[in-house]
Amino acid sequence: MSGATQEVSGWGRYPRQATRLLPVREAAAVSPLHRSGTGLIARGNGRAYGDAAIGADTTLALRGLDRMIAFDPETGHLAVEAGVLLADIIDAFLPRGFFPPVVPGTRFVTVGGAIAADVHGKNHHGAGGFGAHLRDLTLALPDGTVRTCGPESDLFAATVGGMGLTGTILRATLALRRVETGWIRQSTVAAADLDAAMAALEAAHGATYAVAWIDCLARGAARGRALVYRGEHATRADLAALHPGAPLHPPTARGALAVPFDLPALTLNRLSVGAFNALYYGRGRAGAGRDGIVGWAPYFFPLDGIRDWNRIYGGRGFLQHQCVIPKARSRAALGAILDRVSHAAPSFLAVLKLLGGGGGLLSFPIEGYTLTLDFPASPANLALLDGLDAIVREAGGRLYLAKDARQSRDTFEAGYGDAATRFRALRRELDGEGRIASALSRRLGL
Repeated sequence: MSGATQEVSGWGRYPRQATRLLPVREAAAVSPLHRSGTGLIARGNGRAYGDAAIGADTTLALRGLDRMIAFDPETGHLAVEAGVLLADIIDAFLPRGFFPPVVPGTRFVTVGGAIAADVHGKNHHGAGGFGAHLRDLTLALPDGTVRTCGPESDLFAATVGGMGLTGTILRATLALRRVETGWIRQSTVAAADLDAAMAALEAAHGATYAVAWIDCLARGAARGRALVYRGEHATRADLAALHPGAPLHPPTARGALAVPFDLPALTLNRLSVGAFNALYYGRGRAGAGRDGIVGWAPYFFPLDGIRDWNRIYGGRGFLQHQCVIPKARSRAALGAILDRVSHAAPSFLAVLKLLGGGGGLLSFPIEGYTLTLDFPASPANLALLDGLDAIVREAGGRLYLAKDARQSRDTFEAGYGDAATRFRALRRELDGEGRIASALSRRLGL
């Protein structure tokens, strides 16, 4: 097995770990690699934030598996190799009236990565995760055997959300959704505090898409103030009424802006983030209460418009903390988290969503609220996140494995419990020799 050993990280650029990186350009090459090595994990476009896509010994880089295999325009079913990006699918099929059924916050994630993380979007409360829209998937098992399975099988359930630990995903068939235009009809609610934000998300349950931007530095009576965005795929009639003369599909600039170098660590401080939050909230509140039309790219993927945006956190990288709290305990836990953050460190990103249940064995979502926060990597912020983990554990919540870079085994076990036990049992059946292993699986004992 050849390949250069190099230091690799996820999108958060923390942690960085040495691994042998092997580019794979043909699906047939994967099985022999499984049979001849140990400590392997697949890697798509490197958009998992932490160490999930870093092989304990060897990392299989699958972006070369980028072929679209078949499409049925009657059903919207699309068969693709695992290295195809969601961006590729949107470019090819949005002009034909189709859009992925679920998208995360970036379109530059591979289909294989989307399955492994069972990514969710602003429509999880109604549509579920990415895995809910798969018709089948094909993977190379740890012993090199290639198997195709569907939603009725235990292997499928373990693979969706299984972080690549059941084998290497080679291809999949997913069902695209029909849309009339490339625009989103958006309405905004300005919420004065956390209670109002949660009420607005509950009220938006019938909307296709709903998400809240949170001012994480607001305190006192304004703690948790937010802008809640509801969205629907705009029809031709919507476009004619709200944006007459616009093309059916807006042009999309691919990263016209860029962060050319690592910014100084002090760039994101309480003053800069506080000033941005005040301006952003004020602008959103001024436009609240009326419908508008937004292009699909800025609505779903605002940060994709800035190439290498992860460099704004400096050379040490950043940590994303994404938790989900069961509904019954969410109000108190979210309030406690926002209190800690507002007094400790500014989070440049703070997003609140309402999730439904269901998914794969290790899928992140449970019915409740998910809060996403970003912090520069530092000893002080690592300690802060340990404190946030304690709040999440006490409330019966869990952390998202695709974003995690540092949670403890205790936090993982508390969050995933019996599902983790069953997943380990299946892993022992599939992989008694330890051929599949990532830095994350070694860290969490998976």
